[in-house]
Amino acid sequence: MRLSELGEVGLLDELERRGLIVGVEHDAAELAGGVVVTQDALVENVHFRLDWIGWRELGFRAAAVNLSDLAASGAEPEALVVTLAAPRWTRSADIVELYEGMREAGVPIVGGDTSAADSVVLSVTAVGRSPRVPGRAGARPGDVLVVTGPLGAAGAAFRAQSYVRPPLRLDEGRTLAAFAHALLDVSDGIAVDAGHIARRSGVRCVIELERVPLAEGATLADLGFGEDYELLASVSDSGGFPVVGRVEDGEGVEVLLRGEPYELRGWEHFA
Repeated sequence: MRLSELGEVGLLDELERRGLIVGVEHDAAELAGGVVVTQDALVENVHFRLDWIGWRELGFRAAAVNLSDLAASGAEPEALVVTLAAPRWTRSADIVELYEGMREAGVPIVGGDTSAADSVVLSVTAVGRSPRVPGRAGARPGDVLVVTGPLGAAGAAFRAQSYVRPPLRLDEGRTLAAFAHALLDVSDGIAVDAGHIARRSGVRCVIELERVPLAEGATLADLGFGEDYELLASVSDSGGFPVVGRVEDGEGVEVLLRGEPYELRGWEHFA
């Protein structure tokens, strides 16, 4: 079976079934002593285009998307490890600007690797510590679903052939991690990411679109684009965060608009 048929979730399921990977059900890996580790790669012409984004913004983005996984783990970040592959003709000044952008995220870069390649590939590993990682598997019927901020900004920006800076929700993540039953970041679209909670928790997540806060210029269709990097949590009490849905007995995700079913897709790797 090809990856286009299997999909990202199917691939991870197959690797997990074979015992080739373990403990990958959450946004980040939780190790002994409260250490939390995550890694994300940005590939030119897959995740970004250099005619749409500058080097500094690319650097900040690479750091921020990894820190978002730490935020979803309630972690305090400690370090970044960066691997960069780039064409030999890339200007050194551009690479300096790239690293300056990563530094703007406020977490030190302590190591990594560099390599020549035909296009730019930027892989960042983020390391932090958390006293409690809610993960995806603890959502309970009767919970409400909350987000930390408006969604759809990334989709709206993409329609304008540009990018927006991902938010850093580390403070909100630590707050939510103290009481959330499940917690992750919205990177693949709210329906897809709610599906991760539903699947791992054995529940049904209901998203009520009229309650979802939209970023300026965003439409409901932009909610399926992903890359918003706000946090989505299943909690018994909203804690003052915007409520966007609920958790019920059952399975899967139900997306509603004023009580009626609404088709909302999300980002599917390998599709």
